[in-house]
Amino acid sequence: MYRRGIDWLFRSRTTGKFTVAQLPDASLTLFASFRIAERLVSPDRSAHDVLRWLAIGALARWGLDELFRGVIHSGALLAPRP
Repeated sequence: MYRRGIDWLFRSRTTGKFTVAQLPDASLTLFASFRIAERLVSPDRSAHDVLRWLAIGALARWGLDELFRGVIHSGALLAPRP
């Protein structure tokens, strides 16, 4: 029973391989880039605010993408469908 649950959570339904981690996609890479750039810009500048909102948007897009299309099916635990 325990093994079936682990397989359901971490086994790719397309390839059948066990997936624990994967390379970050573009949204997560953009989030990290925006956050690094935000740290390099003075907090008094408007570019700081723009970079912060771009980072938030990239992180939100990544989170929604993982929730609805992610290989790891933990999104189904958070939002089960009838």
